[in-house]
Amino acid sequence: MELPVVSLKMILIVHWLLTTWGCLIQWLPVPYLWSNYTVLAIGVWAVAQRDSVDAVAMVLVGMLLTILTDIIHIAVSYERSAAGQVTAIQDQFRFSVGMAILSLLLKPVSCLFVYQMYKERGGDYNLNLGFPDLSGNRDRTSYQTIDTQEPHHQPGTSAGSKTASENY
Repeated sequence: MELPVVSLKMILIVHWLLTTWGCLIQWLPVPYLWSNYTVLAIGVWAVAQRDSVDAVAMVLVGMLLTILTDIIHIAVSYERSAAGQVTAIQDQFRFSVGMAILSLLLKPVSCLFVYQMYKERGGDYNLNLGFPDLSGNRDRTSYQTIDTQEPHHQPGTSAGSKTASENY
């Protein structure tokens, strides 16, 4: 199954917009902002250096880590913030929570696209977790087989001569 090509710029713009909308009202802690905007800044680095495998790998790892931290931040902050909202701001609060949750739900999909970009740029991090390779593009014909070995002959011995081990 081939994933469609999605631009890293589009992924960054969508997550920037959703993160900004998620923080319209100060209900999330500051580390939520720092972690998400740091990953987006690394994403800008990955856009600027089109051939850098490290930049895309850092975006991928950062997005995976922010999935975990976003779950914790939203779960811890929601109940505390929802109880203290004034009725006039309640609609903005709901919108802000919805955008933060939407950003969280889109991150795994974005990680798949960033991983595809990582592979396209030449990244080859083979972590064998027991799952089959989805790309199916491994060419192993250039490897030398180690199953067959040539017979081992001792140099300088003939049928009539004694070896050093036979003299003792």
